[in-house]
Amino acid sequence: MSGVILNILHILIKYGNLSYRERYRHSSGLLMCPARFTMRDNSHPYIHGRSDRESTRLHDQASGLGLLLHEGTRYPPGSIVLEAGCGIGAQTLLLAGNSPQARFVSVDISPESLAKAQERISEAGYTNITLRQADICTMQFPAETFDHVFVCFTLEHIPDPLIALNNLKKVLRPGGTITVIEGDHGSAIFYPDTRAAHHVINCLVTLQRQTGGNSLIGRELEHLLADTGFVDVKVFPRQTYASRNIPRSSEAVKSIFIAMIEGVRDQAISGGLSDPEAWDRGIRDLYRTTEQNGMFCYTFFKAVGRKGGADII
Repeated sequence: MSGVILNILHILIKYGNLSYRERYRHSSGLLMCPARFTMRDNSHPYIHGRSDRESTRLHDQASGLGLLLHEGTRYPPGSIVLEAGCGIGAQTLLLAGNSPQARFVSVDISPESLAKAQERISEAGYTNITLRQADICTMQFPAETFDHVFVCFTLEHIPDPLIALNNLKKVLRPGGTITVIEGDHGSAIFYPDTRAAHHVINCLVTLQRQTGGNSLIGRELEHLLADTGFVDVKVFPRQTYASRNIPRSSEAVKSIFIAMIEGVRDQAISGGLSDPEAWDRGIRDLYRTTEQNGMFCYTFFKAVGRKGGADII
């Protein structure tokens, strides 16, 4: 496994075993704005915020994840692809670069994120991407509009992913594919393994759960796609491993994983989940995993399914 692949650790810590149906809160209807992004974006809260620091982290993560997660994801010339939940466009640029003759419609609920995505796309010079503002649970594209659908690190934030998947299936043409990529935070293992380190991670787990997220959704992708009616579902686990013996990998743990945990410090303390002393102890222990003889390992899950009713496109 190359150093580039190992220079990524997107760990969005969340939790949730409650029924999707019980936790779903019906959100606002579709608002698509071709020229301006103005829709309120509080239907599906993003626990990590939308600061410049978070934008940098997402782009660092995407640049490393390209080899690991986008391997095998290429779309034929002339195909129309919906990217559901594009955020700031970190994955969008990879998609467009890997399939330059496909056309991408990338949607997100956040006007702030879409504005940043537009800046990145303009800087990169891509002309095969169109941005739209929409909630993927309620968007109203005409049925069977798209040849393929791509979803990355989005379902984890949605209280009822089945509603989103059913809506995505409606706009997918028969024979078209859906690709879903998510993490599973139950897969994270590290050394030294301490109670204090788990404490700060669990604070983020709890905060994510409180917004309706699911930290364990990676392991559920196969049944979620099957429950939605997709066929030929296959799941591909993609594992990362970081240690001081692998160039740049420990630095990735610091800049992506630990930085993400540190980003919810104020929320965890103000919410009564931790106190400053316990928090600082846990962060110190996480940094110890990046030192000599420490390690960090994590598994992502990539699921691919097809909408029945026609030959593969």
